[in-house]
Amino acid sequence: MMEKIKQFIFKNLFVVSKQPVLFRDLLEANCLYNEGMLIDPAKLNFRYRNRRFYAIYALLCFVVLALLVWILHILFSKFEADLHISVIITVILTACVFIGFDYFRIWTRRLISLELIRDAWKVHFPYFPYEKYSQKIEIIYNEAMKHEVSRKDLEKYVLDKLVHSISSNK
Repeated sequence: MMEKIKQFIFKNLFVVSKQPVLFRDLLEANCLYNEGMLIDPAKLNFRYRNRRFYAIYALLCFVVLALLVWILHILFSKFEADLHISVIITVILTACVFIGFDYFRIWTRRLISLELIRDAWKVHFPYFPYEKYSQKIEIIYNEAMKHEVSRKDLEKYVLDKLVHSISSNK
C-alpha cells in the first residue's frame, strides 16, 4: 500500500529529469540526506508540479476535514457544546491545514530524494548496496572535501578509499 502511495506521489507531484545525477551531486545529496537536511531539487534533477501539489493537498485536506467535521458535528449535537468551542476548534483546524502543507511538502521531498539517491546509487555504485555503504561513503566524501580533491579525481578517490576500507576490514 505504501509503495502505491509513493508511486502516485512521484508520478503526480514531481517532474524528474531524464538527465543522470552527477557523481559529486550524488555524494553531496547522500551526505545531506544522512544528516537529515533537505536536498536542493536541482542536485537530484527534480521539481514540483505546483498546481497538482496544491490540488492533491486540497483533496487530502477535504477528505480528512470532512470526516473530522462529521465526527465533531455528531459530538457537538449530542453534548450540546458551546459555540465558542466550535470556533476554537475551527481556528485550530485552519492552523493545522496551513502547517500541514509544509509538513506534507517536506515529507514528499524526502521521499523523492531518497528514491532518486537510491536510483543514482545503483548507477554509480552498482556493487555497493546503499543501506550498507551510504554512511561509509559519506565519511569518505567529507574526507575528500577536507583534502580538496578535484572534481575529476573525486570518483577515483572515493572508490579507492572505499575498496581500501573494505579490504582492510577483512
